[in-house]
Amino acid sequence: MPPSSDTPKYLIVVAGPTAVGKTKCCIELAQHLRTEIISADARQCYQGMAIGTAQPPSAAMQGVPHHLINFLPVQAPYNAGMFARDALKILENLLERYCYVLMTGGSGLYIQAVCQGLDTMPPVSPTIRAMLNKKLQTRGLPALATMLATQDPAYYQVVDRANPQRVIRALEVCLATGQPYSTFRKHQPAARPFTIIKIGLTRDRQALYQRINQRVEQMLDQGLIQEVMALYPYRHCNALQTVGYRELFGYLDGHYSQAEAIRLLKRNTRRYAKRQLTWFGRDPAMHWFHPDDGPSILQHIQQMTTAS
Repeated sequence: MPPSSDTPKYLIVVAGPTAVGKTKCCIELAQHLRTEIISADARQCYQGMAIGTAQPPSAAMQGVPHHLINFLPVQAPYNAGMFARDALKILENLLERYCYVLMTGGSGLYIQAVCQGLDTMPPVSPTIRAMLNKKLQTRGLPALATMLATQDPAYYQVVDRANPQRVIRALEVCLATGQPYSTFRKHQPAARPFTIIKIGLTRDRQALYQRINQRVEQMLDQGLIQEVMALYPYRHCNALQTVGYRELFGYLDGHYSQAEAIRLLKRNTRRYAKRQLTWFGRDPAMHWFHPDDGPSILQHIQQMTTAS
């Protein structure tokens, strides 16, 4: 029986670094709460990237419906604002049937867009974006980061300078407006018609890094290199400017050996996980658990819903 219109509604956000164990944990939570899952992953939404983005296969979902996975061609533009629009529409429909909905992923900006909203940014010419993407390909990310340090020193200090999308987005606004990107960031949370409960998943750092290395080996066994070869004609697309693809494109271009590409892939994935932990660790609303501690997570959810 669906909840009544005055029944409290909850979005349970389960965040954490790559390979920490979010998928298994969330499926168990969804089964217990009898609800569905929205993926908040900036890359799992794309088609043809199932291996490199660790999209959960149907068997692993155990009958729990997942939303916003594997629905976009790699050429399609997609960003946090578009994700928030899609996710909020799905949430509206799901919360007519459930008291709880789970949203899980490691893309901090996507989660922030749903929970708090995003600042309104000025329009940017596709020409500027194309120019910056070309510079990324020819001169590399450090050159763009140096450019950002000149255009917007304040944002340069806080941005994830290893994330090309963030750096390019800031530079787009700087070049389009002649003003620092940071001046458009107001940080005024949007009102939401549901209560948000945030759960962070973490584990011992060395154990996490071992899981990352094992995941990379598993992806290679599943055919990651063949997947990257199939995507090679689209390597210029924003969807593929990410860990797991950049390293193997470099190998296919002959810049280094396959063994070196695998070493870089493992190293860069570990670094990405560290940045994810830093991002989520700054959120005071996040309560942290080991991914295998389902009973404590459920107890926390019950306490939070009782308190609200």
